[in-house]
Amino acid sequence: MGKEDGPMIESVCLHLVRGLPVIEEGDSLADLIQSRFELLDGDLVCIASTVVSKSEGRVRELSSYTPGERALKIAKDLGKDPRFVQAVLEESAEILLDRPFLLVVTRFGHVCVNAGIDQSNVPAGRILLLPENPSLSADRIRSELSRDCPVIITDTCGRPFRFGVAGVAIGWSGLSPIRDWRGASDIHGRKLEITLEAVADEIAGMANLLMGEAGDSTPVVVVRGLPRFDGDGSVFMPEKQDVIRAILSKCNEA
Repeated sequence: MGKEDGPMIESVCLHLVRGLPVIEEGDSLADLIQSRFELLDGDLVCIASTVVSKSEGRVRELSSYTPGERALKIAKDLGKDPRFVQAVLEESAEILLDRPFLLVVTRFGHVCVNAGIDQSNVPAGRILLLPENPSLSADRIRSELSRDCPVIITDTCGRPFRFGVAGVAIGWSGLSPIRDWRGASDIHGRKLEITLEAVADEIAGMANLLMGEAGDSTPVVVVRGLPRFDGDGSVFMPEKQDVIRAILSKCNEA
């Protein structure tokens, strides 16, 4: 199956960017990457959200949160620190489920558990929030690169009906995160009508395979050999089209 006028992929190479220091607030990720890896025009740079958040000062002290009534109730039901729950509520635009875990919509449209807040790779008593707007972060980093390279900000999350987490794109710049196959023909000549391929998520998944999950010492992967996926689009489904989200909202109200 292939789109006649679409870019075909023969092979790609993925490269870990090694030797990055522990990222601190104010660090230029673009400068750090370029000083350790020779980028070429067209390379795609995948960066773990953890280091983007650290560079943007998104580390918070748990003690800075004062739990409200809702946070106290949810924390009691889930057996969680009410300050952590309060942080999740403050980073969320909507709560889809508050039991058996907190499934939320972040302020930039990503549906995930606990608003993607991380308690690993930070000192005890602190939490790491997701970037406030990952696509704007990707725009900024891309503008600071000396080469013309698309950028994807990655994170990991679980999938319904499957064990394990996988890498996904939560922000992007310089590419369309969706490859539209509608109108192309399959091997039998039938026109495809609904197929939208989440290429940004597929790329993020490849990158995460190299990055690993145990730490953030290898948080950058350069993908070389991909065609340019030009255009607009988003991996975040609009609320009006999201049947599952509507059902979850009704369950949460029950």
